[in-house]
Amino acid sequence: MTAKASISLTDSQEAFARALVAQGRYPSLSAVLQHGLEMLRAETEVKDAELAALRALLHERAKGPFISMAESDAEIDALIERKRAQYLSKPNDL
Repeated sequence: MTAKASISLTDSQEAFARALVAQGRYPSLSAVLQHGLEMLRAETEVKDAELAALRALLHERAKGPFISMAESDAEIDALIERKRAQYLSKPNDL
């Protein structure tokens, strides 16, 4: 089923859509707009799925154990020291 709708386009949007039709890439202006809407729908569905996955991950992580700021600072300091030692143990290629 199709529905008729009245839309407004900028001059450049209309020129672009008409050029696509003139090039034979689409049979009509309606086809150009329908394709654009389908692309927008697909993009929106992907973003919605990614957002839902991120929310689920954050929810799952929020149920896990938390560490104090002091513990976090200690872990970061230890990581920096490990990386510094790793860097200093490499031979100097210069």
